Amino acid sequence: MPMSGPEDHVIKSQITKSGPDYELVKLTPTVVDILKEYGPGAIAGSFPDRRPPAGIRFGIGDTVAVSIFEAAAGGLFIPAEAGVRPGNFVALPNQNVDLNGFITVPYAGAVKASGRTPREIQQDIVKAIGNRAIEPQVVVSLITQNTSLISVLGEVKTPARLTANAAGERILDLIARAGGLSGPGWESWVTLERGGKKATVPFGALVYQPANNIWIHPGDTIYVYREPQVFLAFGAFTVGATIGGQAQFPFDMWKINMAQAMAKAGGLIDTQAEPAGVYVYRREPRELAERLGIDCSRYTGPLVPVVYNADFRDPAGFFLANQFQMRDKDVLFAANAATVDTAKFLQFVRLVIGTANDTIVTANNAQILRINSRQ
Repeated sequence: MPMSGPEDHVIKSQITKSGPDYELVKLTPTVVDILKEYGPGAIAGSFPDRRPPAGIRFGIGDTVAVSIFEAAAGGLFIPAEAGVRPGNFVALPNQNVDLNGFITVPYAGAVKASGRTPREIQQDIVKAIGNRAIEPQVVVSLITQNTSLISVLGEVKTPARLTANAAGERILDLIARAGGLSGPGWESWVTLERGGKKATVPFGALVYQPANNIWIHPGDTIYVYREPQVFLAFGAFTVGATIGGQAQFPFDMWKINMAQAMAKAGGLIDTQAEPAGVYVYRREPRELAERLGIDCSRYTGPLVPVVYNADFRDPAGFFLANQFQMRDKDVLFAANAATVDTAKFLQFVRLVIGTANDTIVTANNAQILRINSRQ
């Protein structure tokens, strides 16, 4: 939403120019502070529920064990002449939760198990046999977990469907159980899918921003993939000048700032670059663009083209460059100084004059040769 109040004027004053297809925003501390709130993605924002997963519930196909205890012999399950026994209980054979979601318990019949916790099943069995057994107590346990699974796929060492841990686990715990990443962390991205909803963050965001390392629920899918983050550099950069004025550079870390990106590009060419003409081109979400004071009414899509301008004639520009975070596929451009265009024009004039002079000299030399040949 657009901001209002005294700060509104401060932000809007940074909109220095609007083109037919972009908005030019001067880099200031206010702009940098707003941009800090918008990273490459946040799982924590997409899945705001901070509670650990509820207790594991049985599902169709799980293998269940049921043990029934009685207070004394001579009851429903413990005969009076039981003799020497290891205990006053009976262990029923292990059984799978059937396709209808039930298990079978003698004298209790079919007991609903799918979607329920062990405690809920135990209470139902005790209630069913309570008037026939002697003070019965029941223990229901999960032997083989075939549901409540979590899929960890992609660029991990051992992709697998893993059983949910009753104690609860977070994203990094599941990635560790899958053997860890198979590639460098700064090139890895993690996507969490839950209930048809997805969110993606760089792997570094899970490590360095713990709020993104949220609890995993049964049925979740974690997908890890590799996509090196890169930025493009054009214009008056030292490295770009040696390879035609443009180059693509990998981040080689999970995030870099503008100052680091400029260093990767070799820095500005002293004799060519305009220190006040360094720009970063990217598309921003409408919400962020509005907070920057941009009138988004003439843009129809969810993204608005924004060009950020840093002025390195002001020493504060170097501090702002250290705080301005680059994003994947950003375009970094360094403009030529006005004197460079003047020098190019003068060079063109010298070329024209030189060409004319060469023609005159050639004509004079030819005339001299003809005169000499007649003599």
